[in-house]
Amino acid sequence: MTTPFTTVRDLLRYSVSRFNAAGLAFGHGSANAYDEAAYLILHTLHLPIDTLEPFLDARLLPSEIDEVLGIITRRADERLPAAYLTHEAWMHGCRFYVDERVIVPRSFIGELLDDGLQPYVADPDEVSAVLELCTGSGCLAILAAHAFPNADVDAVDISADALEVARINVAEYGLDERIALFEGDLFAPLAQRRYDVIIVNPPYVNSTSMDALPAEYRHEPALALAGGEDGMDVVRRIIDEARGWLTDEGVLVVEIGNERTNVEAAIGGLDLVWLSTSAGEDSVFLIQAGDLPAH
Repeated sequence: MTTPFTTVRDLLRYSVSRFNAAGLAFGHGSANAYDEAAYLILHTLHLPIDTLEPFLDARLLPSEIDEVLGIITRRADERLPAAYLTHEAWMHGCRFYVDERVIVPRSFIGELLDDGLQPYVADPDEVSAVLELCTGSGCLAILAAHAFPNADVDAVDISADALEVARINVAEYGLDERIALFEGDLFAPLAQRRYDVIIVNPPYVNSTSMDALPAEYRHEPALALAGGEDGMDVVRRIIDEARGWLTDEGVLVVEIGNERTNVEAAIGGLDLVWLSTSAGEDSVFLIQAGDLPAH
């Protein structure tokens, strides 16, 4: 079957129109229809995903056009996040394998790891033990291993399916000797030890927000999103137990999305430090070990 499309530019224009007409939701790596369309087209054509301009007027083979149209149709009709179509997500220059067993990586903690959580961690090279709870795809555990080059990293998730994805990514980065994966509920599967840093991007979406999630987010595992009535079910448990797992100078870093109001209602009596990210100062908090309740 013949199509009116011959170039990348043709497909880009069509894809943006199709996405906008379908009312798609973004936020899994792209912020708008144009960026999402460009990414999907370049990925499908095996072109560098950060180099669009030189290829805009390249004429495509019929088979290439068909392949791109197939991906664009699935994105528009099935409302699948782009990462589930390409089986990859990017964070801070790192590529991670993803599929529907895990949420699409998009944590602001990744930004904070770029400088090793300084100044709250005095010397990233001196960090010897890091724990990530609710690891999912393992992306933050891997970024933590890069940020703290002399640390062993333990990473925990309650989902066996998620840990299968994490194993793929840990192996891809050659970090099997430094990152240990544990299946279980928060701290339960761990042997007693102390960590210099604990990071966690837990389920924190409150029940009202869960009911209003766009279709794209409903493809993600609800277990990794839903945080109970006020979104704080898992956060409270982490706060209650974390002191017993941190060194005296250790820090706990928790991402909570848009739930700052609920955080402050639930644990606002503690000395929380709200960290600056590209989303502002309401998405991630840090608390020093000494400011946590005794366990």
